[in-house]
Amino acid sequence: MSLHIFVWFSTNLQLLDAPLIKPVYVALLLCVPTTMAAYFGTKFGYAAFEAAWSIRFFGFAVSYFVFPVLTWWILGESMFTTKTILCILLSFLILAIQIYM
Repeated sequence: MSLHIFVWFSTNLQLLDAPLIKPVYVALLLCVPTTMAAYFGTKFGYAAFEAAWSIRFFGFAVSYFVFPVLTWWILGESMFTTKTILCILLSFLILAIQIYM
């Protein structure tokens, strides 16, 4: 989950109207922790699932829990649209398939 939080801030912080924050510096600061989170997430995910596709689907599903919440909380965009709610429900389904099948 930390990977997706790092990615959100390194890519979406530039959308804020905050003159004291330099988004490019935040992106540079987060590039190494983001890469390391992706590296170890893949390593441990492959050890647990034994399939690269499972890691991909699991990561996608987790990202759909992080992105709507941070986008709503920080940017003020509603996550309560029909499309977003359906995508979040599908993410739960993807996680359940990857964990229990």
